[in-house]
Amino acid sequence: MPRSIERLTALRVSRLSKPGLYADGAGLYLQVTSASAKSWLYRFTLRGRTRDMGLGALAVFGLADARAAATGARKLCQAGVDPIEHRDAQRAAACLAAAKGVTFKECATEFIKAHGAGWRNAKHRQQWENTVATYAEPVIGAFAVGAIDTGAVLRVIEPIWNTKTETAKRLRGRIEIILDWAKVHGYRDGENPARWRGHLDKLLPAPSKVRKHVHHAALAYKEVPDFMDALREEKGPTARALEFLILTVTRTGEAIGAKKVEIDIEEAAWTIPPERMKGGREHRVPLSKAALEIAREAITQDPEYVFPGRRARHPLSNMAMAMLLRRLGYAEATVHGFRSTFRDWAAERTSYANHVVEMALSHAVSDKVEAAYRRGDLFEKRRRLAEDWAKFCAMPKKSGAVVPMRRQEA
Repeated sequence: MPRSIERLTALRVSRLSKPGLYADGAGLYLQVTSASAKSWLYRFTLRGRTRDMGLGALAVFGLADARAAATGARKLCQAGVDPIEHRDAQRAAACLAAAKGVTFKECATEFIKAHGAGWRNAKHRQQWENTVATYAEPVIGAFAVGAIDTGAVLRVIEPIWNTKTETAKRLRGRIEIILDWAKVHGYRDGENPARWRGHLDKLLPAPSKVRKHVHHAALAYKEVPDFMDALREEKGPTARALEFLILTVTRTGEAIGAKKVEIDIEEAAWTIPPERMKGGREHRVPLSKAALEIAREAITQDPEYVFPGRRARHPLSNMAMAMLLRRLGYAEATVHGFRSTFRDWAAERTSYANHVVEMALSHAVSDKVEAAYRRGDLFEKRRRLAEDWAKFCAMPKKSGAVVPMRRQEA
């Protein structure tokens, strides 16, 4: 009587070459596609449906292995469990477990890599990398991202919350974003332990309660004419760049990064592109006669930059102007502080409307309703303001003279 199970032998399995299905019994088959392509499958019927379940190639699974796998599948069928669905569920669980083993550092690296190209500039990417690498990775970098909880987040930010509040605040936000990214990718689930509202705000004092805001040291506006007189005695692109920055009340990066193509000599205007602006919006700067003269002379010195550095086709270093302030004996002042100096002068010595002055400083309109309706950039009003500022900066040294400022509409 022919055997109903275990019909195949190892020798026969090795010799079979004709394409077809060869039964071993109890649902196990050797599938021969060619002499060199052989695999195992288990055929079963469950809930009125017949299915074939692949068990693997002969090169990987021998006859004994295939029989053991078929026996396991058969037991599942007897228990009413589809062995294919059971295997798929096990594989999914294994993938999920592996995914949750992805570390916070790996997620941070992938997030920055994915989003870095869309950020405003290289400095922004560097700030992300530096804060995460300096403060988060030493504490939770090796943690599985799915295992990070509130306690782990607090271990990162709590030590610097009261001493480096602004850094801690930004770091918390960055951790929250990375954990959200990890959740979307299936690396973690549940609530985000780094969220502020309704969570960490119950455990940490508000940043406004602990942050000691330090303003950039600024020169008193009454000292500006004397300072400008000394500055004009200095030679070289650094002195001219600082003078240009003061007259245009722009930021350091905006001034030293100025390019020839941005300057319109005929229109006496400088258009700074969005990618070089803090707010990511184009900013048109009216050039006073004094600022225009500096620009007119400077643009002949380099094929690309208005204020070139020592290296060819590179702008000035962002520390050059700060070093010049020290040489001139103004070590306590900062380059950025001249914007505050201008703001104080405009408030105390002129009648220009606040929004005109704020726009000259490229500050966003804080009132959302006003911002929605104010589409222009008040260019001509800002041109008059720039001219008055230039006149004030050029007052005779120690003269005490007062340059009359035209009365502006409120």
